[in-house]
Amino acid sequence: MTDTLNARAISLRRPSAHVDYGLALGLVVLGFFGAFMSYSATRDALVNAGYNPHYYLERQGFFVLIGIVAMTIIASIDYRRLEILATPLYIMSFFALAGVFVIGQSALGAQRWYNFGFVQIQPSEFTVLFIILAVATFCDRRSEGLRMYDVVRLLVMAGAPLGLIVLQPDLGTSIIIVLVVAGMMVVAGIPPRFMTFLTIVGSAGLTVAVYLDLLKKYQVDRFVSFLNQNSTNPAIGPLLYEVHNAKSAIGAGGLWGAGVFKGLQTILGFVPEQRTDFIFTAIGEQLGFVGAGAVILLLAFIAWRMWVIGRHAKDTMGRLLSIGIFIFFAFSCFENIGMTMGIMPVTGIPLPLLSYGGSAALVFYSAGGLVLSVSRRVGGGS
Repeated sequence: MTDTLNARAISLRRPSAHVDYGLALGLVVLGFFGAFMSYSATRDALVNAGYNPHYYLERQGFFVLIGIVAMTIIASIDYRRLEILATPLYIMSFFALAGVFVIGQSALGAQRWYNFGFVQIQPSEFTVLFIILAVATFCDRRSEGLRMYDVVRLLVMAGAPLGLIVLQPDLGTSIIIVLVVAGMMVVAGIPPRFMTFLTIVGSAGLTVAVYLDLLKKYQVDRFVSFLNQNSTNPAIGPLLYEVHNAKSAIGAGGLWGAGVFKGLQTILGFVPEQRTDFIFTAIGEQLGFVGAGAVILLLAFIAWRMWVIGRHAKDTMGRLLSIGIFIFFAFSCFENIGMTMGIMPVTGIPLPLLSYGGSAALVFYSAGGLVLSVSRRVGGGS
């Protein structure tokens, strides 16, 4: 308890001038590169349809600029001062999730968005970040460790918004929340027997959900198509079409790629949702193995910096914030790139700062700002 209070006092008293500039620069470069790739994936289609060819470039560029401003502001604030906001933000996100069912907009069989004309807001993406802040704050206040009662409270804390997200339905975000909270509890020191018990219960619950047909048909079809990628079943044909064309587009890029604006499958739109869920296929076809590999290395570098900052954080809250965001970022990258290559099921999880979308850009830049705030109190030793 004394160590935690001392770390808190030092953090509030002496914020370091050190900022992880490598992480900050990586996030900025990634965002602008993503905006350009959205442009390259949509320009010809917009021209052929008679629309402004720069539409997605201008919008995503604007979202990136707003995100960078948010990241800079958050990075300049001592993350410990955000403790007071953890509960209000958590409650606000819960009601925002509930409100989607009343006044939200539905698309592709899911009701997840608020439509404000110029921009659509997906509250579930912000909820992941607010849950990370709430769990980090909760665990930081329990320097004696997590007891069974604390674990139950954490499960309720995560389970309430998780239930609403499952009902939307949004399987991808649901999986992320489960992994993030589980990882944070492990780092916080949850006893192994508790973690084993929770894993067994969670696995049993998923089995029951599948057996009782509680999952939506298209969600089950996504996993079936992943496990049977050579199937001729017409029921999963559209899903197999997505994955097969995604792999074909990446393979067509070869070593050096077809060149920007020159990828045939990108130009002709053979891969659905190419500016969002399947943006990596546009990268692979146009920039080839070398370009796609460079993007993966940049994503890995950003994730590594988040991990290092979390390992060197001076207190529990900083450690859990950084590790929770690391899991959020790293799994999103792995799942999105994996689904374009057929090694992960299609879930709709965006590729951080590369997929088109204002909500995702703001969330990941805000998350980056939190990690940068932690880095300012780590010092140059990381």
